[in-house]
Amino acid sequence: MALRVVSQRAVTSLAQGVRGLSTGHQNNSKVAVLGAAGGIGQPLSLLLKQSPLVTQLSLFDIVNTPGVAADLSHIETPAKVTGHVGNDQLIDALKGCDVVVIPAGVPRKPGMTRDDLFNTNASIVRDLVQGCAKACPKAILCIISNPVNSTVPIASEVLKKNGVYDPKRVFGVSTLDVVRANTFVGEAKGFDPTKVNVPEIGRAHV
Repeated sequence: MALRVVSQRAVTSLAQGVRGLSTGHQNNSKVAVLGAAGGIGQPLSLLLKQSPLVTQLSLFDIVNTPGVAADLSHIETPAKVTGHVGNDQLIDALKGCDVVVIPAGVPRKPGMTRDDLFNTNASIVRDLVQGCAKACPKAILCIISNPVNSTVPIASEVLKKNGVYDPKRVFGVSTLDVVRANTFVGEAKGFDPTKVNVPEIGRAHV
């Protein structure tokens, strides 16, 4: 299901943030995925490894990241993959990053309210962005962790407190919702989902 949801369209939108970062004739773009061992993080990392715009891919999570990194490193693309596990390795994972993608956190489960989801994921995003403020303050942050309309403002406040906030570098990623909507509408109406385009209005973008 995750591979279906995290489409090439999603990685293309993230990679576009990398395109303008390299100089000269040689790309030198480092991308970190925080939450790389999760259901969204793994397929997203796979797609980023396949992007010619990424030269270094840094994978971070609290468990299992070295195994994910080892598997992805076998793919025949130039990007170098490193795996980092545990909070002690967060700063090393983030050093020199141009783009940081954050799918970390827990998904909403049956019976969970938005408050429950917020209470869990807010602190996760806060701590990860604190690391970004220290290790890569000029990186573009792409936040996927839900509820996005709450986690993006939290990230922004953390950056403001550290004196490194740039509103042009903090984004809430809604591509996953658009891809899901395109798929569901296509299935419900009998359309080819690749031909369906459901725009989303009102997602967080600070």
